[in-house]
Amino acid sequence: MRAPELSKEPAPQAGSGAARPAGIAAVPRERLGQARVLIVGDVMLDRYWFGDVNRISPEAPVPVVHVQRQEDRLGGAANVARNAAALGANAGLLCVVGGDEPGERIVELLKDSGVATHLERDPELSTTIKLRVLSRQQQLLRVDFENTPAHEALLAGLARFDALLASHDVILMSDYAKGGLTHVTQMIAKARAAGKSVLVDPKGDDWERYRGATLITPNRAELREVVGQWKSEADLHARVDALRASLEIDALLLTRSEEGMTLFTADGEALTAPADAREVYDVSGAGDTVIATLAVMLAAKLPLVDAVALANRAAGIVVGKLGTATVDYDELFAPNAR
Repeated sequence: MRAPELSKEPAPQAGSGAARPAGIAAVPRERLGQARVLIVGDVMLDRYWFGDVNRISPEAPVPVVHVQRQEDRLGGAANVARNAAALGANAGLLCVVGGDEPGERIVELLKDSGVATHLERDPELSTTIKLRVLSRQQQLLRVDFENTPAHEALLAGLARFDALLASHDVILMSDYAKGGLTHVTQMIAKARAAGKSVLVDPKGDDWERYRGATLITPNRAELREVVGQWKSEADLHARVDALRASLEIDALLLTRSEEGMTLFTADGEALTAPADAREVYDVSGAGDTVIATLAVMLAAKLPLVDAVALANRAAGIVVGKLGTATVDYDELFAPNAR
């Protein structure tokens, strides 16, 4: 199935369908296999504990979960890299991990996912963990463990970034505000000077640090934090254009959950792709899938509009899966896979 067409209608219609585009055929596997994407950012381990709840604790009015199964998945920038690799691209990941068990587990999972790892080790860092406790596929609790990398590890990562830059087509910055992108402004400037496209998944309200990026991909809450609440589509367009121009960012892709996504570009147009989800089960990591698909398609030399349409299609698939997940080549292009 092909990705939904981008329309120039000013306002998206939640849940609406769309005609299939005339110009987006399945991209040959070989072409995606030549795409080289470097992901830089904050990595984490998504740890899931699954069990049954049959009673309430006598110590407090909380459920007692009898844990029967544990599952570990890559999170943050590591999940972005896993998504890029799942599509068949050459995905490299530059990040900092601790010298602890979660850090070793991340290394192991990255190896299994086919991601080329460029890791800096910080022995004092507690690798970020997001522990989720679930019963009957419902999340009961999430517990986070985290701190920030040391300055020396981050400087070593910046030096390694310089060495990796020439061997990648697209640079992707995955910011989860854990400290791994302390030098993001310098990295963007270096990448753009080298003629590379730079995609950013932002965090927080200080977007000055992303100045000069090619494309930024906020969701609605993230964009509101920076430009304020908009009153209409026209107001939104004006605020985005002003922001984009002030930060010298070429394009902004706003992900809008059930309303799909809207691409704002330097030519003044706003192109909307209606949501393509069949059934929404879990939105965890959907933004990772969107930006990873975008990066892979741009590295494979697809036009931006086509890359956005395929990213929208990938998002519609991944929200039907539990937790952080990926979309592979056959899922994205079925029944047109080659």
